[in-house]
Amino acid sequence: MECDELWSFVGKKADRWWVWVALDADTGRVLAMFVGSRDEGGARGLWEALPGHCRARAEFYTDLWEAYAAVLPSDRHHRCDKGTGRTNHVERFFGTLRQRCARVVRKALSFSKKLENHISALWYFIHQYNASL
Repeated sequence: MECDELWSFVGKKADRWWVWVALDADTGRVLAMFVGSRDEGGARGLWEALPGHCRARAEFYTDLWEAYAAVLPSDRHHRCDKGTGRTNHVERFFGTLRQRCARVVRKALSFSKKLENHISALWYFIHQYNASL
């Protein structure tokens, strides 16, 4: 399981929201997503969004962001530098997401005015992405 986060905004660029994603590296499918702050609360939201079998058995590969270490089980959590290649699949997913979903492009003219619409658009994309695999 690879986990990472990216920022997006709702309403105005000053109103940043972080999209937390857990991706199964073997299948390429996104198994969980959470939109929230970039702190331990956001990492906990992603943890709670994971299916139970993933929380019980999966090995987690993340970047060095401290919020993951506070939430993920230490015996199954592997903190990795970007150069190790252990988070390549989730980083590639974010590239695809930014390419196909204008709401998360950094310098976009299109954006969500409401958080609920933003989350719905992200889930719509994820469901389409998973179905295409």
